[in-house]
Amino acid sequence: MDMRARPYRSVLYIPGSKPRALDKARSLPVDAIIFDLEDAVSLEEKVNARSTLAAALAEGGYGARMKMVRINGLDTEWGRADAEAVAQMQPDAVLLPKVNSAADLDALAAITGDLPLWAMMETPAGMLHAEEIAAHPRLAGFVMGTNDLAKDLQCRFRPDRMPLLTSLQLCLLAAKAHGVVIVDGVYNAFKDEDGLRAECEQGRDLGMDGKTLIHPAQVEIANRVFAPSPEELDLARRQIAAFQQAEAAGQGVAVVDGRIVENLHVATAREILAKAEAIKAISAE
Repeated sequence: MDMRARPYRSVLYIPGSKPRALDKARSLPVDAIIFDLEDAVSLEEKVNARSTLAAALAEGGYGARMKMVRINGLDTEWGRADAEAVAQMQPDAVLLPKVNSAADLDALAAITGDLPLWAMMETPAGMLHAEEIAAHPRLAGFVMGTNDLAKDLQCRFRPDRMPLLTSLQLCLLAAKAHGVVIVDGVYNAFKDEDGLRAECEQGRDLGMDGKTLIHPAQVEIANRVFAPSPEELDLARRQIAAFQQAEAAGQGVAVVDGRIVENLHVATAREILAKAEAIKAISAE
């Protein structure tokens, strides 16, 4: 499936060092998995995690889920060996933490070759260089690292995420300008369903393609919030039908529910229906 066409409603972090978690991920209804060799793996497990993860990916069984491996930074003692190992694993993409500039992606691409790259956007320098990072020829997506970013910004955690909005929107602008996927940062309180739902809705309304998750309990809410609702699908179908009718009558606009419908609304309506079809396809596998 094309990177842009596939859904990314739920993107779950799984520690690359834990066979039980790697096995459980095969049955979870997530759109994508980040197999983590970085933050979720203790220092003493860093080296062993590579072979544990390689064995799980070789065994397969992850179906249509998009498989991404987050390596340690190339400025750490594990990064280069991680990148070399991931190149042999052949996942769908490799995710680089703390990307500050396009040069960081050049360094990774020199090791991983044709493998699509994703960038963790989690540093002030990364925010300021979001456009050049998004423009990198091998880049396929952004993952917002809001915890690390908040630490570097020395900002407060607020439910409305107001201190982070400039950063989120700089990355959104860059991602949309270059047609790359962008998924929102994690919500830390994994038992707080109302808080998670509110943050998913905020991310969706801003333009995010989905949300990164730290616990399987968060999957259902993210999948629901980032999927088109029955009401949205119904409106999309009616907008397309009304516009086609208007065009047949030689008119450039239609009216649905008291609102003008133009070409741009029809394009959005078709995207909504295509997203619903992609979700249906991935759910059937």
